[in-house]
Amino acid sequence: MTKLVVVDDDEALLRTLIRRFSIQGWQVSGYSQPVTSSQLIAEQASAYLLDLRFARQSGISFIADIRKALPQSRIVMMTGYASISTAVLAVKCGADDYLTKPVDFNAIQQALTGNALAATDNPAEGAVLSADQLQWEHIQRVLAQHQGNISQTARSLGMHRRTLQRKLLKHRPA
Repeated sequence: MTKLVVVDDDEALLRTLIRRFSIQGWQVSGYSQPVTSSQLIAEQASAYLLDLRFARQSGISFIADIRKALPQSRIVMMTGYASISTAVLAVKCGADDYLTKPVDFNAIQQALTGNALAATDNPAEGAVLSADQLQWEHIQRVLAQHQGNISQTARSLGMHRRTLQRKLLKHRPA
């Protein structure tokens, strides 16, 4: 039996994923409250599904520790706040895949089992990003440069802090 650990603060999604993977024959543990890397490593799972924004934590902060302790485990980052900078950072830290919510259950399952090419829903090569998408990516890049500090990012972008906060609350433009 394959063991999976799911870390997501969306309790409804967490329950759904636990139920769906259990039906598929996985042994599943789930965390919806703050957790430590050592707690996740102690699970000795063969796969980890981590939410990017988890309570006041970042799923990215768990990747390097899990990868070091359990190099054979699959680590998949899942987020509703996707950006190129966080995708690159997750992969650099050791994530095997990066999925954007909402995501199909089959895509998650394929990513966790190592069939990531079939699971990705990348835009067609050469696709041109809209102005809204470019703005979102730029904001995410500058936010990452300022380690998530909203005030510094707003000053750097030349916009009011509240305007930036409203933009960040929205989902990535399609």
